Amino acid sequence: MPDKPLPLAVVDIDGVLADVRHRLHHVQGQRKDWDAFFAAAVDDTVLDEGRAVADRLAQDHELLYLSGRPERCRDDTLAWLEANDLPTGRVLLRPEGDRRPARAFKVDRLVQLAGTRDLAVFVDDDPAVCEAARRRGFVVFEATWMEQQPSLYDAQERDGRT
Repeated sequence: MPDKPLPLAVVDIDGVLADVRHRLHHVQGQRKDWDAFFAAAVDDTVLDEGRAVADRLAQDHELLYLSGRPERCRDDTLAWLEANDLPTGRVLLRPEGDRRPARAFKVDRLVQLAGTRDLAVFVDDDPAVCEAARRRGFVVFEATWMEQQPSLYDAQERDGRT
């Protein structure tokens, strides 16, 4: 009899694992430079609290990283996760051209994942995403260790960019 797969823990990256504050200036104000914002992600530092959560979940869950970063950031994102010695896990990014609010994009992905796997917990920092996931019946661990940044919220919820 094959072993039952580990339950799935879905973890966001920006604002949960990655400290994005140093690059928010690229998306503040009228003229947003999304290319510079995402290019600077390679210099994000790891948020200690996020690392602790990911490390703990990896002990008895399969990790999957779900980020609103666009697909074109895949190589940099994978390199960043590895360089910062974060637990291994599959990475799902936002398809190019998908500008839905983060709450719509991420909850759609959660629903798809839950259709095929036991999804135990979802970790995210965006209150709108967390509330939408809870309304759909998901267990949510809301990451509150990085102070909410209005420009990050706008990028996630209004601009559909991360």
